[in-house]
Amino acid sequence: MIPVAEVARLWTMRQPIQTLASTATARRQHVQTLASSATVWRQPIQTLASSATAMSLLLVLLLAGCGSQTSSESTTVVLTGSSTVAPLMSEIGKRFEQTHPGVRVDVQSGGSSRGVADVRRGLADIGMVSRALKADEQELHAVTIARDGIGMIVHRDNPVAVLTDAQIVDIFTGQVQNWNEVGGNDAPITVVNKAEGRSTLELFLQHFELDNQAVQADVVIGDNEQGVKTVAGNPHAIGYVSIGTAEYDAAAGVPIRLLPLGGVEASIANVQNGSFPLSRPLNLVFREQDAPLPQGLAGALVEFARSPAMHATIKEQYFVPLSP
Repeated sequence: MIPVAEVARLWTMRQPIQTLASTATARRQHVQTLASSATVWRQPIQTLASSATAMSLLLVLLLAGCGSQTSSESTTVVLTGSSTVAPLMSEIGKRFEQTHPGVRVDVQSGGSSRGVADVRRGLADIGMVSRALKADEQELHAVTIARDGIGMIVHRDNPVAVLTDAQIVDIFTGQVQNWNEVGGNDAPITVVNKAEGRSTLELFLQHFELDNQAVQADVVIGDNEQGVKTVAGNPHAIGYVSIGTAEYDAAAGVPIRLLPLGGVEASIANVQNGSFPLSRPLNLVFREQDAPLPQGLAGALVEFARSPAMHATIKEQYFVPLSP
């Protein structure tokens, strides 16, 4: 057996060991508390860092968006209007873009009335109008870049070579409905008329002193190319389009033919010498307050379009430049 004195001695030694263990436990708890505190402090710092990153990203995106919008607004010139002027301005626009890197010329057709309306509403920088401005459009300013004529077209295989003004009126008002009544084949006449808002329609009605309500149309078309395609696809059709467009397409092999008007051959040459009875100016229009030219790229484009350097381009499109 262990003596009582030895047991007492061992019991006395155990107390410092327990004290040391308790101290270690306390220190461990203190370290854990410090670690927890560090974690708590780290979380708001991370939150602040994430917020700062998000704000920086948002600011960059906003600035990029603003820059893109400003760039687009300052480097695009928008033209809308006449389907006669549109192909010409598309070609001129391509050449303008070549001499002005980064600039885009956006050409949209829709008729002369659209060109006037869009300029008035601020939807277009320049309107394309293939007629003179009307009395109620005098708040706009027009710059003429070329001239064109309006001619009657039939299919190339149609044997009718000449129609008088009276015969044209009778055909378009339904008084004459078969080609054999005017020296052609025994076939019903398909009348192709222009849609409202087109200056080609307005000038046609004015020249023949017609009311559009009196026209008995079988087909109503918008732009000149639609008229050419309709007549080219129907041997019995008759319509009227830009002489420049008709000559251009006929030279490219499209099966259409221009008829004389008032005894004068429908040709750009006769438009140029002034003998053709139904001709018109091709205009670029903008607000009168911006006259004589709009500021910035729009004004530069107008000046470019009417410059002698574009005369060859105008002739290539079968229109008449203002000077030789």
